Amino acid sequence: MKRLAVYCGSASPADPRYVALAREVGSELARRGIGVVYGGGRLGLMGAVASGALDAGGEVIGVIPEALVSGEVANHDCTELRIVRDMHERKAAFTALSDGFLTIPGGVGTMDELWEAVSWSQLGYHAKPVGLLNAFGFYDHLIAFNAHMIATGFVRPAHQGIIVHESELDLLLTRMAAYQPHQPIFGMDTKDL
Repeated sequence: MKRLAVYCGSASPADPRYVALAREVGSELARRGIGVVYGGGRLGLMGAVASGALDAGGEVIGVIPEALVSGEVANHDCTELRIVRDMHERKAAFTALSDGFLTIPGGVGTMDELWEAVSWSQLGYHAKPVGLLNAFGFYDHLIAFNAHMIATGFVRPAHQGIIVHESELDLLLTRMAAYQPHQPIFGMDTKDL
């Protein structure tokens, strides 16, 4: 994996562990020679991931919609800052520029990015690993909900392993690097759907 799209919040929660985690994720990716592709903001966990990676000498590509560039939200310290028209173009750029997706704690926008990466993987728009860092148990309920979707039959057996989740970054990155793509919906026979 040469680059990972990192999905995370633009907020700074009161609990300082989250910002520290984001900074450590950016730093560790840089130490491993993995570039960061992220939302291009300088605030919250987003800004912490970018700072951690840049301070460790890593590559950071920010992708930000025009509407968010003003108001000093854009991070002009990135290795490269790409300004796009909208969120759809931003997420397409994340997919085109990265070799996988790493989701750390975040809110609604982070969930949108995560689930789109999962959905696109199911369909066959990409065959890249989708990692979920369940730090501090933040994603316990989401993991349980995904298991519920699997148990009720809304996630096909072939797609049950798309989300790779771990509570430790090192183990998650190891599992993401070893990820074996599944059979996408586009390649399935009608009888298997």
